[in-house]
Amino acid sequence: MIIGFIGLGIMGLPMATNLVTAGHDVRAYNRSPREFSGTVADSAAAAVTGADVVITMLPDSPDVEAVVLGPDGVLAAAAPGTLLIDMSTIAPATARTIADAATEAGFRALDAPVSGGEQGAIDGALSIMVGGAADDFQAAKPVLDVLGSTVVHVGPAGSGQTVKAANQLIVAGTIGLVAEALTFLAAHSVDLEPAVAVLAGGLAGNRILDRKAAGMIAHHFEPGFRIDLHHKDLGIVVDSARAAGVTVPLGAVAAQLMGAARAQGHGSLDHSALLLVIEALSKR
Repeated sequence: MIIGFIGLGIMGLPMATNLVTAGHDVRAYNRSPREFSGTVADSAAAAVTGADVVITMLPDSPDVEAVVLGPDGVLAAAAPGTLLIDMSTIAPATARTIADAATEAGFRALDAPVSGGEQGAIDGALSIMVGGAADDFQAAKPVLDVLGSTVVHVGPAGSGQTVKAANQLIVAGTIGLVAEALTFLAAHSVDLEPAVAVLAGGLAGNRILDRKAAGMIAHHFEPGFRIDLHHKDLGIVVDSARAAGVTVPLGAVAAQLMGAARAQGHGSLDHSALLLVIEALSKR
């Protein structure tokens, strides 16, 4: 297929590269120049003109709205009938707005945010939660299967983003608890590596322990997913929960802690740097 890909960030670049490796003709655009094995376009409009599929992988709701709905955006430059797959993490309400505008313009639209971090993107092993029409999901699945090992249709437009919000709620809460556990163990002079090994083998086992604990122990916080972005995502959780009349007390605390990490200057670090906030509160 001819795929227009917009957004070559930490996640987008390996995703687009995997599509090239799979044999697709990928024409990509990024606001700042990036080296890329496919075709580099000089504008979003150039990337999507003549495309069968357009994928957007952008930081936030306003970015997606500008790229898709703007005067030189996807709906203006691509042909009606094109399949638009937004894989960014944005507000569910924005995803529905995008889908409505795309449908009115004769496009097919899916919201398909991902989980799995940079390594999942590199390995083509992302978890992809997809909202939109079932027929459009089936049309997109050959492309999505290149990018993810778990690709699931979860409901109508906006549903993918709602599931992603739940994902980010669980991940943030788990990082916070792992950070508290490591700080607690260190305060009691426990050897952290074997402690994590035994915790990971029991009911407390989770992917944060598997993927993040070693870096947290070593205080290596190279960004796989930045605190700035997780702070944005938890804002989506809190706002969406309020709109639905749902109480998320632990999520609200996680959002405050992530906001504190950002306020302390850690926004560009990996979200596992939430440990630094817990350590500071504990004067460790």
